[in-house]
Amino acid sequence: MLEVIWDERTRAALEQLPAGAFLTAAHDGVVNTMTIGWGSIGIFWGKPILTVVVRPQRFTHGLLAASGEFTVSIPHGDLVEELAYCGSRSGREGDKLAACGLTTQPGRVLATPVIAGGGLHFECRVVHSQVFEAARLDPAIAAACYPGGDFHTQFFGEILASYSD
Repeated sequence: MLEVIWDERTRAALEQLPAGAFLTAAHDGVVNTMTIGWGSIGIFWGKPILTVVVRPQRFTHGLLAASGEFTVSIPHGDLVEELAYCGSRSGREGDKLAACGLTTQPGRVLATPVIAGGGLHFECRVVHSQVFEAARLDPAIAAACYPGGDFHTQFFGEILASYSD
C-alpha cells in the first residue's frame, strides 16, 4: 500500500465521489458498508476533515454513531455492480459484502476496516455530527431531496490515515 498525504488525492477523490464510494462502519463485531455519492474534503478546526451524510434510518448510521469512526474507500476499478448493490440494500437484510463478493482489510489506525482491492482509502474519526434542519435548508432542496422529512446527519471525520492500494 502506498501512503498518501490526504490532500494529494482530494481532487481525484471528489471527482470519483458522484460515481460512488464505499462508506464502511463497524461496531461490536458488525461491519457494514453502503454507497455514498455526496461528501466533501477540507479543513475544519485546523484539521483535515472528510464529511459524509447518512440518513438516520440507514443501518450504517447506527454503527457509525456508536463507533465514532468510519472509512471511505474510493474504488479505482470498475465496481459499478458492487456499488449499486451496496447502495440499494440494507445491512439489516444480510451481509452485503459477502453477497457481492467484496472483502475487507484491517484499517491502519482504526478498528473499522476498508474495502480491499484497488482504491483510495480514508480512515476518519468523528469529531462532530449534526442533523440537517428544514428551517435552515433551501426550500427547493428540502422539497427535492427530503419529501419525507428524513434529513441526513452530517458526520465530520478527521482524516487520520489516507492511502492507496
